Amino acid sequence: MDSIWLEYGWALLILIGLEGLLSADNALVLAVIAKHLPDDQKKKAINYGIILAFAFRFAALFAISFIANVWQIQAIGAIYLLYLGLKHIIQARFGKENENIHKDDEKESAGKGFGPTVGKIAIADLAFAIDSILAAVALALGLPDSPLDKFGGMDGGQFLVVLIGGVAGLILIKFAATWFVKLLEKRPALETTAYVIVAWVGVKLAVITLAHEDIGILNHEFPHSTAWTLIFYGVLVAIALIGWFTPGNRSLQANAKGSK
Repeated sequence: MDSIWLEYGWALLILIGLEGLLSADNALVLAVIAKHLPDDQKKKAINYGIILAFAFRFAALFAISFIANVWQIQAIGAIYLLYLGLKHIIQARFGKENENIHKDDEKESAGKGFGPTVGKIAIADLAFAIDSILAAVALALGLPDSPLDKFGGMDGGQFLVVLIGGVAGLILIKFAATWFVKLLEKRPALETTAYVIVAWVGVKLAVITLAHEDIGILNHEFPHSTAWTLIFYGVLVAIALIGWFTPGNRSLQANAKGSK
C-alpha cells in the first residue's frame, strides 16, 4: 500500500513541476493581454480573469471525471497532447512563428476596455487549463487504483491527483509564475522541455487508450505494469535532466546574434 502512495506522490510532484513551467508561459500571456490597461486596472483584470478561469477549471475537472475512462475521450486527449507538444517543439526547432505570439496578443488587446480584457484573460487561462487538465488526467489514469471511493468515472485517488494539479496550476500562476519566468530566462530550454514532457504524457495516454478493454491492442494491465512505469518515468526524468542541463541563455544568444 505504501508503494502505491509513493507512486501517487511522485506523479503529483511531476505534475506540479510541469504546471509550474506551463504557468510561466500562461502568466506571460496574461500580462501581455492586460498590458494596455492603466496600472490600477491591470492587476484587477488579471485577478478577475483568474477567478473566472478558476470556476471554468473546476467545471472542466468535474465534467472530465465522468468521461475520463471513455476511450474516445482518451484518444482525443492523446492526439491533442501529442499535437500540442510536437507543434511547439517543431516551431522552436525549425520555425519563427512562435517569436511574435505575445506581440500579436498585445496588438489584438490594445484599445479594448476593462471588461473585454478580463474576458480574454479568462478564455486564455481556460485554454491553458485544458492543456494542464489533459496532462493531469493522462498521468493519473496510469496510476494504480487507490483504496478511495470512485468519483464519477475515475478512481478517487486519481481524481485527487487531477484536482490538486489543477489547483496547483492556478496557485502557481498567481504567486509563483514570476519565479518560473525568471527561471525560463536563465534556462530557456526548459520551455521546450515542458512541451516535450506534454508530448510524452500524450504517449502515455495513447498507451492507456490502446489498452482500454474496448480496444484491446495492448494488454489491459500493461499501463500499470512495472516495466511500463519504469520506462515512462525513466524517459521523463531523462527529458527533464536534458532540458535542465542544455546550455543556452537568451541574453548570450541575443549578444551572439548582435555580434554577427
